[in-house]
Amino acid sequence: MSRAVLVVEDEAALAKNIVGFLSGCGYDVRSAGSAEDALGKLESYKPDVVLLDFNLPGLNGLKAIGLILDHDPRIRVVMITGHASVELAVDAMKAGAYDFITKPVSLSKLRLLLDKMGAEERQREALAYYKSRDARTSGLDKLIGNCDAMQYLQSAVRKVIAGDEAVRDGNPAAVLITGETGTGKELVARALHFEGPRRDEPFVEINCAAIPAQLLESELFGHERGAFTDAKTRKLGLVETAERGTLFLDEIGDMDLAIQVKLLRLLEDRSIRRLGGLRDQAVNVRIVAATHRQLETLVKEGRFRADLLFRIRMVHLTIPPLRDRGEDILLLAEHFLALHAQRYGRDGLKLSPGARRAVMQHRWPGNVRELRNVMEQAVLMSSGAVVESTDLDWLPASSVAPQQSPGQSDAETMNLEKIERDALLRALESSRGNVTQAARLLGISRDTLRYRIEKYGLSIPESR
Repeated sequence: MSRAVLVVEDEAALAKNIVGFLSGCGYDVRSAGSAEDALGKLESYKPDVVLLDFNLPGLNGLKAIGLILDHDPRIRVVMITGHASVELAVDAMKAGAYDFITKPVSLSKLRLLLDKMGAEERQREALAYYKSRDARTSGLDKLIGNCDAMQYLQSAVRKVIAGDEAVRDGNPAAVLITGETGTGKELVARALHFEGPRRDEPFVEINCAAIPAQLLESELFGHERGAFTDAKTRKLGLVETAERGTLFLDEIGDMDLAIQVKLLRLLEDRSIRRLGGLRDQAVNVRIVAATHRQLETLVKEGRFRADLLFRIRMVHLTIPPLRDRGEDILLLAEHFLALHAQRYGRDGLKLSPGARRAVMQHRWPGNVRELRNVMEQAVLMSSGAVVESTDLDWLPASSVAPQQSPGQSDAETMNLEKIERDALLRALESSRGNVTQAARLLGISRDTLRYRIEKYGLSIPESR
């Protein structure tokens, strides 16, 4: 409900009637007998809505609209007149009026109009809040990490954003983000959006694995009334909702083949057709997709279209698993510990040396998401100013250093690393330095192999 309403009406009886009714409905209402009087009250009263009569002594309502909006463009002006005409209604709207009502004024309809305006205002405020919150929590500074792989990722994201700023046709390249579950793929997608030129437009996300295939098409592309049994009204799809913004397709590897065809058309033609529709509609949407699956393998298995892979992989960003990020693990652990300690009023909480060792030894199969949750639980379960290793709790299935037996020594751990290093060298030698072929021999992706090569400081044999 709008908080303050200024009634500008020279008919005293009508003005009193409106003020009394709206006051009884919970509005803060004041009145003015002329446009000049109303303009003088704007500074001290600050109304949300002005109900403005057209026929006023002195300055008429039509001319007053512009002066009111010049003072505060957020004010909603509703024109009231006893001499309705199409021309006057058009002139009022052109001048900036929100709506136009005729005398005799129906008080019940007036209340409905004001309630509608109040609901719209709350929606705008909520949208502004969520946009502001998303912008604060979604940026390059949230991609925390100092390891080589994260430095490369941060640099790549900056290059993509620079390309988005420079592109002349308004159609930035599609981006594919890959990485294990919990590594932060959505965080990268949000950084691309909120740091880029589309930051003020919608960021719309959908998890392709969470919605049944028969519903996903309607969710993405919308439908016309009567398109299927329960389609009683037209529905806009998420593609249209994301107009001029970003559509984030999480877990695209789980998308049904039939829907992949329509997505390919969107990427190629920049148009969609609603389910049950008869014509195409042009759209301007940036596509960012993410998956933890190996799409190349899905292509070979016939579960993902090769042509779609080529289109969504115009830019490919890979996020390394947490276990391969070295000292970043501690950096992130301390970041999340401080974040949750502040939330729960336990500022200054620290990790003990034993807890730090345990954090570094754990394999983190759930990656950054698991680490964040473990740190929050540690804040809740620990006592005192220090988190001990006994305060850290993770699922038994992902116990600390699962590749080690309980009595395994550091030397044995190093031996495991030597075995991995030797396997990488053999694969590279067998493939004569062909990274793609070596990755295939090892059963891992090219990007994972490159991270392993950098991790162990290996040199790639020259192809012969």
